[in-house]
Amino acid sequence: MRKDMSFSGKVKQELLKQLPAARHCQIAELAALFDLNGRIRRRDDGGEYLEIRTENLTVARKSYMLLVSVFHNPVDVRVRNHNIHGEVREYYIDVTGQQAIISILKALKLMNEQGVVTGDCLGQQHRLIQNACCKRAFLRGAFLSAGSLSDPEKAYHLEFAVLSEGFASFIKEILAFFELEAKIVKRKRYFVVYIKEGSQIVDFLNVVEAHVALMDFENIRIVKEVRNSVNRQVNCETANIGKTVAAAAKQIEDIRYIECNMGLRKLAKGLRETAELRLEYPDASLQELGEMLQPPIGKSGVNHRLRKLGNIADELREQN
Repeated sequence: MRKDMSFSGKVKQELLKQLPAARHCQIAELAALFDLNGRIRRRDDGGEYLEIRTENLTVARKSYMLLVSVFHNPVDVRVRNHNIHGEVREYYIDVTGQQAIISILKALKLMNEQGVVTGDCLGQQHRLIQNACCKRAFLRGAFLSAGSLSDPEKAYHLEFAVLSEGFASFIKEILAFFELEAKIVKRKRYFVVYIKEGSQIVDFLNVVEAHVALMDFENIRIVKEVRNSVNRQVNCETANIGKTVAAAAKQIEDIRYIECNMGLRKLAKGLRETAELRLEYPDASLQELGEMLQPPIGKSGVNHRLRKLGNIADELREQN
């Protein structure tokens, strides 16, 4: 696996290696892949063939694996370069032979028993994925074809981008079966089913059985939450320190004003002792000041005296 591969690519690589043991689950996953990438094509001689066309090598490989595993039919693979430099490739997975085509279309619920291709494939495929294991497999195929997952270091965002509003609603319905709350939004010509909650994305990775990606995602999420918690605590403490320093500076300013304009000796004994301690220990907390007094008093008592000193200073300023 390449080190520069995106997190979404790593998830798809993990899903590629999973081949369900049960035939019905393999068919369910293949159904999602074919719904999003497949079609029935007609050759120049009038014959028909099934084609899965994709630019995603992972989708092409998984489609090939499932077709061979489930139907044991010969499968042709073609690769075509999109541009002169060969940077963009399209992969074609073709199935020929009338009996092979019929058996595949019937298994995917795209053809009825009378041999008629049904237009309402999603309505038929509800019967295909009644079991929870088949729903998991269908979501795997849908994610391989149309899904993406943001790097959790940057953001929490999982989405499926499909061309059909009906298919988007179908995916949302399957996600809801696993208590995953997704939303749908129209983006240009696509209908996007998305989840933005970190814990829900973790649950999704568990549903499609991408357990390695799940652990990586959780580790990143835990580190981010701890980092954010520490940052909030530091910011809060910094703000509190700033408030304490500003309050102490104002208290000293008031006491100095009283000292210059009235003299501290004219203050009541408790106020004078508190004023003198504040001048002597400008960085001390209210609790520390209270413990230095004889007899000691609590924070609220010290705060009350300092407020009284502030009021006296304000009265002197008004008089002057």
